[in-house]
Amino acid sequence: MPLDQPALRIPFDNSYARLPERFFARVEPTRVASPALIRVNAALARELGLDPSLLDAEVLAGNRLPPGAEPIAQAYSGHQFGQFSGTLGDGRAILLGEVVGADGRRHDIQLKGSGLTPFSRRGDGRAALGPVLREYLIGEAMHALGVPTTRALAAVTTGERVYRERPLPGAVLTRVASSHIRVGTFQYFASKGDAEGVRILADYTIARHYPEHAGDYRGFFAAVLSRQCELVARWLQIGFIHGVMNTDNMAISGETIDYGPCAFMDTYDPATVYSSIDESGRYAYARQPRIAAWNLSRLAEALLPLLGETQEAAIEWAEAAIGSFGQQFEQAFLAGLRRKVGLETQQEGDESLVRDLLRHMQEGSADWTLTFRALADAAEGNEIAARALFSPGAAWDGWAERWRARLAREPGEPAVRAAALRARNPLYMPRNHLVEAALRAAVEEGDYQPFEALLDVITSPFEHRPGLERFTLPPRPEERVLATFCGT
Repeated sequence: MPLDQPALRIPFDNSYARLPERFFARVEPTRVASPALIRVNAALARELGLDPSLLDAEVLAGNRLPPGAEPIAQAYSGHQFGQFSGTLGDGRAILLGEVVGADGRRHDIQLKGSGLTPFSRRGDGRAALGPVLREYLIGEAMHALGVPTTRALAAVTTGERVYRERPLPGAVLTRVASSHIRVGTFQYFASKGDAEGVRILADYTIARHYPEHAGDYRGFFAAVLSRQCELVARWLQIGFIHGVMNTDNMAISGETIDYGPCAFMDTYDPATVYSSIDESGRYAYARQPRIAAWNLSRLAEALLPLLGETQEAAIEWAEAAIGSFGQQFEQAFLAGLRRKVGLETQQEGDESLVRDLLRHMQEGSADWTLTFRALADAAEGNEIAARALFSPGAAWDGWAERWRARLAREPGEPAVRAAALRARNPLYMPRNHLVEAALRAAVEEGDYQPFEALLDVITSPFEHRPGLERFTLPPRPEERVLATFCGT
């Protein structure tokens, strides 16, 4: 650092590190050979009260700890593809500390790919460049789409190789989250019979994320459930498939976390699976609500001692709460779909209308993103683009007649309705073939221009920009991505 350059100051306030020592392991990042900066998210840095010009590669790789950092690896358990693992924990991530941003909210700052921890098991604690860039792209795209998510503050290369199926460039992602507390964090203490640990964690989580439910564990659980309903409904409304909805990948804050083999649908099919490790389709697009409810059942099991004076009373209440998930989810999902087709009011027959659209999309192999975007032009009388997405086009004609009749009962002028549709239905998405092309260029050729270009487009997803038409197109047959990979 030049002598005349001001020192980096991160206003850390590390509340999780003040919890009992059994909640984490104190461990420092492992130094890397020659870190080099790929990108700093300057806007996010400023939101956190940081000077982005002072975030250099040495800090972002973990070679130099900023003052006030208290690096820890958090302990947690989890069900992975339905099988319980008693101890998982941060095997390749280290929480540097917490800051309170300009929004008054507390945020974790975590290094992902920063070396071995006591939870690494047989792993190397490192991350390859491709998965780091994927998480950067998808997290920032989700934020721009209005979906609660962890975010990328920066990415650096390490100057070292990591070994997966083949040697790959190493990298570190600096990730920001409201917290990294997971369903699996509660499972960790419950599985050890540590009722005090469960209570301490619950009280801490309530104070951090749900202060309106202080001392009210039932209210806390119900609030977590509601956030997960809203989150998964938003996923489905944009065609997102998480790919690995294990309980250790469900954040109690209600944010999307741990972007591994995630992907976005092109043509609509509820059974769509991309993850190479999801051989049974457990986490397919349409199964995600059911899995969220299953994960919440595991959270309820961990919280049972806090949910009733007797185990019987706790179980009875928890079963009723979990039983409400389906209805809450359907309400959130259908409300979002109504808005996506331009319906601001709720009337009889709306559910049939939107579900019939989904059926025609599936039968006609219509593109998810382009179908909803084309409704804006159709609302102003130009149905050419929408009709062309369906095979046969007659499927559109029959549905569109009903849709137009329903729009006639909505307030507002067609131009206003079209503008609203364009503001809520994205044009630019991190389509899988575009993501894979950007990652391939970076990993194999050291060319970050495709990554930068795609990042620029998907972080302004709603506003049409001339000259960017190629980013709107579905993949050609030879470009289709059939499987995505976790990268761990």
